[in-house]
Amino acid sequence: MTFLDNASPDYFDAQYALWKKDPQQVPRQWQLFFEGFTLGRTESTEAAPADACHALELKQSAVQSLLYRYRSLGHLLACTDPLNPCPLSHPLLDLEAFGLEETDRPREFHTKRFLKESATLEEILTTMQETYCRSIGVEFMHIQDPAERQWLIDRMESCRNRPSFSLAEKKSILQKLQQATLFENFLHRKFLGQKRFSLEGGEIIIPLVDRFIHRAATLSLKTLVLGMAHRGRLNVLANNFHKPLENIFAEFKDNLEYEFVGEGDVKYHKGFSIDHDFPDQESLHLTMASNPSHLEAVNPVVEGKARARQEALGESGTKLVLPVLLHGDAAFAGQGMVAETLNLSQLEGYSTGGTVHIVLNNQIGFTTAPADARSTHYATDMAKMLMVPIFHIHGEDPEAAAYVADLALDYRQRYGRDVILEVICYRRHGHNEGDEPYFTQPLMYEKIKERPPAYEIYGTRLQEEGVPPEEIEAMAESFSQKLEEALEKPGKQADAGFRGKWQDIDRDTTPAPVTTAVSADTLQDIARRLAQIPDDFTPHPKIATLLQKRLEAIDTGEEIDWGNAEHLALATLLQEGKSVRLSGQDVRRGTFNHRHAVLVDAKNGATFMPLATLAADKAACRIYNSMLSEAAVLGFDYGYSLETPYTLTIWEAQFGDFANGAQVIIDQFIASGSSKWDRHSGLTLFLPHGFEGQGAEHSSARIERFLQLCADNNLQAANPTTPAQFFHLLRRQVLQPFRRPLIVFTPKSLLRHPACRSRLEAFTDGRFEEFLLTAEKPETVKTLLFCSGKIFYELQEKAKDEGHDAIALVRVEQLYPWHGERLQELLAPFVQLERVVWVQEEPRNAGAWEFVRPRLAKATGLEPDYIGREPAAAPAVGSHRLHKKEQEEILEAAFST
Repeated sequence: MTFLDNASPDYFDAQYALWKKDPQQVPRQWQLFFEGFTLGRTESTEAAPADACHALELKQSAVQSLLYRYRSLGHLLACTDPLNPCPLSHPLLDLEAFGLEETDRPREFHTKRFLKESATLEEILTTMQETYCRSIGVEFMHIQDPAERQWLIDRMESCRNRPSFSLAEKKSILQKLQQATLFENFLHRKFLGQKRFSLEGGEIIIPLVDRFIHRAATLSLKTLVLGMAHRGRLNVLANNFHKPLENIFAEFKDNLEYEFVGEGDVKYHKGFSIDHDFPDQESLHLTMASNPSHLEAVNPVVEGKARARQEALGESGTKLVLPVLLHGDAAFAGQGMVAETLNLSQLEGYSTGGTVHIVLNNQIGFTTAPADARSTHYATDMAKMLMVPIFHIHGEDPEAAAYVADLALDYRQRYGRDVILEVICYRRHGHNEGDEPYFTQPLMYEKIKERPPAYEIYGTRLQEEGVPPEEIEAMAESFSQKLEEALEKPGKQADAGFRGKWQDIDRDTTPAPVTTAVSADTLQDIARRLAQIPDDFTPHPKIATLLQKRLEAIDTGEEIDWGNAEHLALATLLQEGKSVRLSGQDVRRGTFNHRHAVLVDAKNGATFMPLATLAADKAACRIYNSMLSEAAVLGFDYGYSLETPYTLTIWEAQFGDFANGAQVIIDQFIASGSSKWDRHSGLTLFLPHGFEGQGAEHSSARIERFLQLCADNNLQAANPTTPAQFFHLLRRQVLQPFRRPLIVFTPKSLLRHPACRSRLEAFTDGRFEEFLLTAEKPETVKTLLFCSGKIFYELQEKAKDEGHDAIALVRVEQLYPWHGERLQELLAPFVQLERVVWVQEEPRNAGAWEFVRPRLAKATGLEPDYIGREPAAAPAVGSHRLHKKEQEEILEAAFST
């Protein structure tokens, strides 16, 4: 169907009249049609019959449709699959589909911008087929911006998507293909049976990545950040990132003394960084992010790392730092993290100026065929959501791949958008080297068995172009010798210290005193500045009142609430030159309407961030509402934190239990990244938690799950109960000498609870306390009620009502690291202690009970009793009345002996 199909005669005449008056008044497709229409009329004689003139006009229109359709659907005739014959025809691209005939081939038609003003149909078909139907298939006509489409058309059709490389460049491509295959063969011989997740069958990735690296350096980029799964990772590390071969071989030998920090990880999950030098231009920093077996989990991490590096370079940062993601076909189509990461690409707080996506399509996922792995024609169809170009490349045409690398990077630099390259190849072995692919894909592997290595195919091609076979053999022999020599060398010991921006951060996580208090004068000055609104800005009346109340609370030194304390913490850090990034769903206002960090003009919708006015030196305050996702956004902020050790980076969940949507990021990166990969992070998570009768999905942040992850000081988990405690905790996170992720179980109802307030002196003196005691006469106390979080205020109120002098309350403000010796010091005055009780809102099989039970016993010498809800499958009940009844029973039980 073309734009003419639904046009009525009246509409046609009206468009024609407008075009004759001013061509710019009609859409471009109508402009092209009428230009062809008038050309046809000019070429016809005055004596030509009316029906002949009409037929010519229809032919001209048909040619325009043919041009459009080849650009749109030519990829369906592209020859991109090395395992199957090339398609020869498609009904949508046959001449008959346009009302054209073989006899029209020598006829000239108006083309405009198509090489010349007119061309024969034969010339048009040849150009279209050579451009869009050879080793490169292109999907780009879904792009809505006509300028982008035309730029791509001009670049591709001017050279017919035919690469032109010098002989030196071709030899370089061959060398990379040789290295890719010879490296895999060497590993197979020397370390027989060990998993390496071979790249064989997709070796074209190595010259492709190499081309991106060199093109990036030519365009003066500073950094390339790569994320990829395990398939081909070792090959990329060796032949693109130049990780010392002897170090890779040492990992195969399982040398425990080499580069081993914490538990470590398997060799095909590790990351690596290096400055890649070039003879005639500046070096390019290459960094590969560590990744677990969760194939696409690293995607948002790479984006966050790239964004942080871009911001550090200023306004031009997006042009200087390139994120590249290397995917598998089954994972790209199947894993939701891909769609989430793609959706980040044009969002204010998460865009990185365009990501290059390389999809290694080996036409199988473990043992699953494409027909069972996706519902789409291409593995890359999901990427059309972004309206960006998608290139499909023959996996045995390395020149085509190198050409597309140049075109893709030029497009990214020009338009700041993602670009997709799908390399269609195959997997020579099974999923891993011990797998037998003939069990499930016998027909495919019969074809694969007959395929020579890509470097042999390309080497034969270069011989036909005049390269001596002896030279080709010498190149291969040289690299083989290099492999043998590296095998005999010992691995180079890794530097155990941090480098670059991390060089002043301690590895030792032993707590040290940190001054987090701030003078009253400073806090009062900050409060006044936070309350100042530009003269031309009209806040909502209730917001104006809120700002004044915050100022009054600090001026009087009384009734400082949670949102106010948070602002003071962030503002003081900004004033001290520390940046702040806060991201998550609805964080600018706050899920519970308590933050209001970004104000909106009630008259014109403009925004104003008071905190940003406090930033000193090069500090910046960045607060972004995220898309409705947990996994990708948390992954992004984790990646960001890896590059910003002096920034308070915060991700806030809308409700604490929503964090389970990002469990893979929490488990595989946040909790274990320091132990597996020596990647430290100061990321802070805000997880609203508290049982208030809102049902199973809005009550629990799953404290128990985080405590199960705690070991070897890998995390910090806190449940602060006062605004001042929250203030000191946030400041401590940036000011302490080491970096560990901080999990904060933040309140909901306490945000407005009249008892949950702090005096100014609590901010100007003291520090974050891991345990808080409420006992006027500890020597008379016989029972200690330990608790954590909101329930303290209910216990406190109950204690006041009933006047239990022999009972005292202890708040556990930091659950991990648990410093039992500090608790023992605090409990020394309780000389008559007879009973220890743990009180919690959560069910017995949830919350902190199982974690604190042995620790309380050790600190007190008494076996603690449990008071709380019975074990339950869901965290909380759905009935508010039942919730209230259960809560009352907990309080009654706590004060009965």
